[in-house]
Amino acid sequence: MDSCGDETEVMKKQVALIIETSSSYGRNLLAGIVRFKRVRDDWSVFLEQRDLTQEPPAWLASWSGDGIISRATTPDLIAAIQALGIPLVELTDRRDDSGLPLVRSDDAAIGRMAAEHLLERGFRHFGFCGFKDEAWSHRRQVAFADRVAAAGFQCRSLESHWVGPQAKPWEDEQRLLIEWLRSQSRPCGLMACNDIRGQHLLDSCAKIGYAVPEEVAVIGVDNDEILCQISSPPLSSVIPNAELVGFRAAELLSALMAGTEPAQLVHILEPRGVATRQSTDIVAIDDPAIAMALHFIRQRACRNISVLDVVEHCAVSRSTLERQFRKLLGRTPQQEIRNAQVKRVRELLATTELSTEQIAALCGFEHPEYLHVVFKRMTGTTPGEYRRQTNP
Repeated sequence: MDSCGDETEVMKKQVALIIETSSSYGRNLLAGIVRFKRVRDDWSVFLEQRDLTQEPPAWLASWSGDGIISRATTPDLIAAIQALGIPLVELTDRRDDSGLPLVRSDDAAIGRMAAEHLLERGFRHFGFCGFKDEAWSHRRQVAFADRVAAAGFQCRSLESHWVGPQAKPWEDEQRLLIEWLRSQSRPCGLMACNDIRGQHLLDSCAKIGYAVPEEVAVIGVDNDEILCQISSPPLSSVIPNAELVGFRAAELLSALMAGTEPAQLVHILEPRGVATRQSTDIVAIDDPAIAMALHFIRQRACRNISVLDVVEHCAVSRSTLERQFRKLLGRTPQQEIRNAQVKRVRELLATTELSTEQIAALCGFEHPEYLHVVFKRMTGTTPGEYRRQTNP
């Protein structure tokens, strides 16, 4: 008997995605969901082209699908979905956590990473420019200011409304930004809450003739390649792991639709690193010899250099180099070399499929085993664990 006639087609889960396609972050979220869908081809997905600021579509209130992943969740939508009993995974970061299944970027880690990027460059004056009534911006601001304060410095912040009736026309907004910029001590390192805000700052600097990065260094968030490259000069940016956020959200929704209770309902995922471009490509150290040493280390740390190489390049005594590094940066030249090497290792683990042996060779470690020891000591995790954490 032919068994083919007995085969039945597997019914696919009907999943709605309410995710903006107008931003690089939203598109990267969708890329992560697509990666999951390739592994588990039992979803039929509906995606409505939309902007982040749009209200969720009215048809969702009576939709008869199986699950929803939403980045535009409102209280009304939550109530409608709960009434229907449809599993929902939130990607929303515009408010504080709602208690629902949630996957989002670690905004506190993003703020700290931006602060460390600017601290590494020797800045002593800092500012944060964000958007009012946006929880993700506030979380980044608090973490940035706390990290700066832990290093012994202060942070001056500015917030204004991004969207809605309280948002100012661009001309008024730029006047506000310019007034704030002029109040900053220079040279200063500024964090913008996202790349859009970073471009606002760069435009305002150009308007009043402030040199970037010599007088004002700016770092944004999202690593929107087009926006960062269009900016003048090109904008440095913290890279969230948006694709992993999307992948984890799909995993979580799949479990909820299957009727299983996941071990973890809230996932807060760390950023991948910093894309350094011209807007922060400077060392803000008054001591020329130390500035030269930092530049030399950051350019050549992965070429297996030693502290003696740095001494010879800068034509200063080792004792002077050690003393000034501790005074100005709070660490030794050897620690600076290791920091630069491990930073590069993390970047390669997160963004490539190179083996640990290949990465060790590229980052100045003669033996992969020693890379493992140093990486574990400095990050608290092994290279393999770090790669698994940062890649779906």
